[in-house]
Amino acid sequence: MSDSDSARQAIEALKPFGPVLAVKLYRVTLDPTPVVPILPCLDHEAMLHESVPPHAAAYVQDATSGDLHELVFIPARKRIEVDTVSTWGEYSPSSHERLLAMIGQRFPGHRVRIKGPSWWRGETRVAHACRAQVSLRDVLLGHDTATVKAQIDRLQTIAALMEKQSRVASWGVRTVTGTVLAAAAFVLYAVFGFLTPTFGESGVTSLRYALISVLGAIFLYYGMKAVQLTEMSNRVWKRTAEYNLILTERKRLSGK
Repeated sequence: MSDSDSARQAIEALKPFGPVLAVKLYRVTLDPTPVVPILPCLDHEAMLHESVPPHAAAYVQDATSGDLHELVFIPARKRIEVDTVSTWGEYSPSSHERLLAMIGQRFPGHRVRIKGPSWWRGETRVAHACRAQVSLRDVLLGHDTATVKAQIDRLQTIAALMEKQSRVASWGVRTVTGTVLAAAAFVLYAVFGFLTPTFGESGVTSLRYALISVLGAIFLYYGMKAVQLTEMSNRVWKRTAEYNLILTERKRLSGK
């Protein structure tokens, strides 16, 4: 069975749990095409390589509680990922347990992985920033699309500001690095040299190593924080792009 057929069957198997509200595809097609918003998987289309296997992701609503979940089906690896980051704040623990029970019942041959937030990628902060402006529920189900569009635009502005702030931090580190290192070299070899009679050669050497370590740690911290903020701004921007695509597809399907 092809990856596309497996993905189609997996998505159809979700219907007893609740309606599928949107589908994201990566290198697979669905035939027949579901009458829901269908968009590309932006996270993986924007990666530097194509080593990610074909897969399909679906936003599904729990028919019992109305909670929202995202499942990613990877047919080649017989794996299902439950993404708890994209649906942050949209589901309850009881609904999550019902989802896992349904997966275990309908997909007994699949491995299940719960994808939680990554600290390094700042996904918790991304989720909070997104929910503060627009909720996934409004994007998928909201009737006032004009208001939702305005909220998405505000979120896109925040993503742009985060990216600019990361540039400021990055250029700040680059600007002061040369000057600070030059001053540190003077302190290491000129000023600390006068302390040799007091602390001894080994003591001065230890002070030099300590200063180098502290400066290295400071530069590394600010450099990595700039990279992390760039990653977070990219993720917020991709979230706004995904929301815009869903909203556009909803309008197209409704004929508006």
